[in-house]
Amino acid sequence: MFKFKYFRWTFLLVLLLFVILSSLNVGIAEFYSRSIYPSLSYILSALSSIVPFSLDEIGIFLMIVSIVVFPFVWRIRRKLKWRTILIRELEILLWIYVWFYIGWGINYYRESFFTRAGVSPARYDEQRFKDFLYSYTDSLNSVYCKVDTVIADHVHNEIKSSYGKISEVYGFTTPRSFQHPKILLFNSLYSGSGVLGFMGPFFAESHINMQITSLEYPFTYAHELSHLLGISSEAEANLWAYQTCLLSSDAEIKYSGYFGLFPYVLMNARGLLSEEDYKSWISEVRPEVIKQYQEKREHWSSLYSPLLGEIQSAMYELYLKGNRISSGQKNYAEVIGLLLSLPDEGIKMLAEN
Repeated sequence: MFKFKYFRWTFLLVLLLFVILSSLNVGIAEFYSRSIYPSLSYILSALSSIVPFSLDEIGIFLMIVSIVVFPFVWRIRRKLKWRTILIRELEILLWIYVWFYIGWGINYYRESFFTRAGVSPARYDEQRFKDFLYSYTDSLNSVYCKVDTVIADHVHNEIKSSYGKISEVYGFTTPRSFQHPKILLFNSLYSGSGVLGFMGPFFAESHINMQITSLEYPFTYAHELSHLLGISSEAEANLWAYQTCLLSSDAEIKYSGYFGLFPYVLMNARGLLSEEDYKSWISEVRPEVIKQYQEKREHWSSLYSPLLGEIQSAMYELYLKGNRISSGQKNYAEVIGLLLSLPDEGIKMLAEN
């Protein structure tokens, strides 16, 4: 009689081969992102939406426990040989690996933003960068407002509506009404390590730190939603967070988009401009914006744990580089390069009208 384990191993092998082929062939990966992932994420999101808390958090915790505890249970209670235990451990690890990539991770191997947008990476041009810098700053200053509270459902609906306006050429899945950020069980760990949000690859869930400021919420939500919709690059996720907030008719959400981009504009300006040019530019930013930025940094600094932060940063750097994000966490700041690669300093949107 054909044993179930042989069927299980065969199925695992087929999935593993598909992951490997996707990593080697961008066409297969793009097919996954556009044809398989939308249905898969719909099913996983629909199932996980039944509960308000994060299934990814619980799932990852149980995976770690199973890897650590099961070998001793099998050895003590079932008297299995270590060789058999190692084979079972290997199978568990492979299932976790396959689940991660089939569930979402293959999106790392899809076509680049430049290929999908039909543009070439912009070469650095000092005058063009300065033009963008001052144009952005004028807009930032003009839409400035205080954001003391946000209504989460309103933000979700506005951002989802914005994503619905973006052309299918960029390869997004369709945002669903039941896709909402999950309640986090270990929120203090994320605050301590400086994590504002993350994508749950095992159950197609988005997560936002519950201690996030109201001003940051729309931009962060739009960033994490882009991951759920099939975007893996952090730079591109920042690009779409910025653009979708700007597409909103809500003044506070629009300002959150400009403000969310500000740290990356600041980082690029410091690195690319002379000290004199940098001081000249930063003096043009409204003092109220600078104050909000300082308050935001103080807020997260008060919650930050250097030890947790260093551990998280080192692990995330390895994770990103292991998934072909060669610049690691610097990828976040590369959003400015994406904006400058688009016509009209990134303002042009291939939107459906």
